Amino acid sequence: MALHLLKRPETEVQALAQALVDAKTQIGYCSVCFHLSAEPICSICRAPSRDPQTLCVVADSRDVIALEKTREYRGKYHVLGGLISPMDGIGPEQLNIGPLVHRVNKDKTQEVILAISPSIEGDTTTLYVGQLLKPFTKVTRIAFGLPMGGDLEYADEVTLARALEGRRELT
Repeated sequence: MALHLLKRPETEVQALAQALVDAKTQIGYCSVCFHLSAEPICSICRAPSRDPQTLCVVADSRDVIALEKTREYRGKYHVLGGLISPMDGIGPEQLNIGPLVHRVNKDKTQEVILAISPSIEGDTTTLYVGQLLKPFTKVTRIAFGLPMGGDLEYADEVTLARALEGRRELT
């Protein structure tokens, strides 16, 4: 990329730099679901056509974008902001898990779909969140059409769509 930038006119490079600075200052997190948004509440949370009784929990905004590409999911989202990883010093208190539990109770959510990549950290987070939410609502996990250790953002739309269709209830 550096070589490409060196070949571009100075005005283009400055415009790119300004666009990056603008994005950093104007983009924040939705106050409801914690997805990236330029507004206090993101377009997905504001959309009246979305099913408010189904909530898909993901690790980060890249996963929301990947799932939205499938055009299969019609509910709302909740972004945890990462995965539980004791080795990296990330516990449940560093993630958006408390607001998730509050949201599920307040909104009387009928189903929570855990769409978290299969990995050691992903499985730990899935089990933890699933145990917290099972007393309040139906909790399912997307099917394993994804390879172990794979990230949702790199999966193709068909694989993600089938994973959503094949989800099952946690036991």
